[in-house]
Amino acid sequence: MTDERSADLPPGYDALADELAARGATAFVHVGDRFDADVRYLTSLSGFDGECAVVFADGRRVVSVPARARVEAERVVGGSVRAHDADAPAGRRAAEILSEALGRPPGGTVLVPRRIPHDAAVYLERAGYDVASTSALAAARTTKTDAERDRIRRVQRVAIRAMARAEETLAASTPRDGALVWDGGPLSTERLRRRANAVLAAHGAGGAGNTVVSVGPRGDGGPPAAVERTPAAVERPPDAVELRPGETVTVRLAPRGPRGYHGFLARTFVVAGDGGWERRAHVAAEAALNAGLAALEAGAPACDVREEVLAEVAAYGFDVGGPTSVVVGDAGHGVGLARREPPALADETPIEAGAVLAVTPTIGDSGEGTVALADLAVVTDDGFELLGERSRSIVPCSRSS
Repeated sequence: MTDERSADLPPGYDALADELAARGATAFVHVGDRFDADVRYLTSLSGFDGECAVVFADGRRVVSVPARARVEAERVVGGSVRAHDADAPAGRRAAEILSEALGRPPGGTVLVPRRIPHDAAVYLERAGYDVASTSALAAARTTKTDAERDRIRRVQRVAIRAMARAEETLAASTPRDGALVWDGGPLSTERLRRRANAVLAAHGAGGAGNTVVSVGPRGDGGPPAAVERTPAAVERPPDAVELRPGETVTVRLAPRGPRGYHGFLARTFVVAGDGGWERRAHVAAEAALNAGLAALEAGAPACDVREEVLAEVAAYGFDVGGPTSVVVGDAGHGVGLARREPPALADETPIEAGAVLAVTPTIGDSGEGTVALADLAVVTDDGFELLGERSRSIVPCSRSS
């Protein structure tokens, strides 16, 4: 095995090394599959089946992967790769690596993320190690390096292209007999979703199951389903919902790029609307989005962003948190290797320069519809930078940007 020193590792390992030293711990261990954002961060691996174990001690990282993933892992990770049988528990392999490869005898403390699989922790404890949780990895991932921001910026550009395709499709649709018709047939949420996803795929990004097209409540039967915890939004099975003139159509995109990083973008459109409730809600949502973005300031409490969003929505006469009009959740969240990750906008943790956040004001009314907007920005030392821009018009237009 070739030693891999911390200078050759992603910058988050520096935070792990500091945490190990501060707590007098033996090693850091994590176990997860390819869907685990922490694993992707620690290894840059994403295309393998089964579980992967990551062990870090004394500035050295050892990664154990299923045998069939070894060649790719060695290409991506380097010489610190070991392979295990597909049926071998990765937690047991982590314990073996601690004693065999890193020379760490049982009895020390092993730090793990809070969401490590239970059986992995059990294997470490059975091997004689004390297991303690740490938030150091989550904290390290909160801010993004220049390379990470560039990856997010690239996939956000693809999201913007996909949103443009959805908007152009809506703009080209025609009201007919109470429905929207496009390209010779009814335009549905599923057709619109497929149109957006085709653009993502053509530019090397995947929808990752995060492309959602939802319509406002109709009152024509069928149980309402929450979208992003929005009581006012109704999302029916994607192949069964045909779009109608005058209703709100919200497109939410959180594509994943080839390196695993996500974008985040949301827009709401109305075709042939009467300019009533949805116009007022859209004006309020856009003002709230601008206010939330303006509150992105290094060192400011994250909850300030949410409070600015709520205050702006309330200023337009909406009953924030009331029974009929709501602002969804925390009005924003971090974005990176996961579509939703720290920092959250519901606590007082100071925002750090380098954090990438989606600001996501959403206004819903049980009898009118749902209006949602979301943009993605990186916090800088003197404010914020939008990671790509797209028209926010509620009236869909045929335009390329």
